Amino acid sequence: MQNLSVYFFCALSAFLITSVSVPLIVTLLDGKFTDIPSGLKTHSGAVPLAGGPALMAGIFLSLLIVRLTIPFPTGTLHSLRGVLAGGLIIFAAGLVDDIKKPAGISALTKFAAQTAAAAALIFYGVKINFVGSNILSYILTVLWVIGLTNAFNLLDIVDLLAVSQACCAALFFIIIALPSEQIYVNFTACALLGAGIGFAPYNVSKRCKSFMGDSGSMLLGFTLAAASMGAQYSFKNPAAVLAPLLILAVPLWDTAFVFTARIMQRKNPFKGSPDHAVIRLQKYGLSSNSVVIVFLAASIIYGALALLLIHLNPFWTSVILTLTILDALACGVYIYKLKT
Repeated sequence: MQNLSVYFFCALSAFLITSVSVPLIVTLLDGKFTDIPSGLKTHSGAVPLAGGPALMAGIFLSLLIVRLTIPFPTGTLHSLRGVLAGGLIIFAAGLVDDIKKPAGISALTKFAAQTAAAAALIFYGVKINFVGSNILSYILTVLWVIGLTNAFNLLDIVDLLAVSQACCAALFFIIIALPSEQIYVNFTACALLGAGIGFAPYNVSKRCKSFMGDSGSMLLGFTLAAASMGAQYSFKNPAAVLAPLLILAVPLWDTAFVFTARIMQRKNPFKGSPDHAVIRLQKYGLSSNSVVIVFLAASIIYGALALLLIHLNPFWTSVILTLTILDALACGVYIYKLKT
């Protein structure tokens, strides 16, 4: 197994770079490039969108430092190039979207950028591998990348929610990937974890508050999508290929909830509306912090179940998956009935 200190170095580098980058970017912007309250946004005053560039700097530079300063066997980090190339595409699309707010870029343009980012992953060998057909594998990979990228974009609706979910998922991918020595997964997840922790205090700070914007939230989703496709889940239980669905159950469920709620009300599923589960829970009486804690607790539980899934037999696998589906449906129906 690769020396654990190398992974710690990667996470620490991402943490330090992101922590320093946020106030630096805010200072350089000097009141420009901010998120102004409108529509569903309820924050008071303009908030700098320094989080996205800072997260990109933390993730990208920490991975680059690791690649350039630590010797690896030839080809070991080949897949990491796909993460970096795709991440740059996603970040650029999100950044343009943030700059053009409130109109932003079209959903079609976002999907095109996300497809291009998925293609970069595929080109460097990062794809869904549990299906026999290459064509089907490519299609599922593109859908997975698009789905998760947009899931975190939708999830970024209250402070700490998206970044806490991303850090939690990254931690579980590290736990799973470390024993199997999936080096690119370990480094990618460590970089994301360190950068996420580095940004989190600024997301709730009163004196130096910053948002991550679409550039940051989409980058988190894309990076997790890339990491999830490289870990080995089914070395003991073939059905454990579904473990990423459990680790990422909360953001995936949240996306499914929003789209279903909009469709049931005959709204455009791609157009913003107060149909988020978070907004419904807030109007029911839960504070933003309470929502973050509830969602994080659910992610920890599902992540633990994903770890169990890797080692269980088919019977208990079916029990866990059935209960998960029933729980997701029950929560969805209950929250949908809450007023908006």
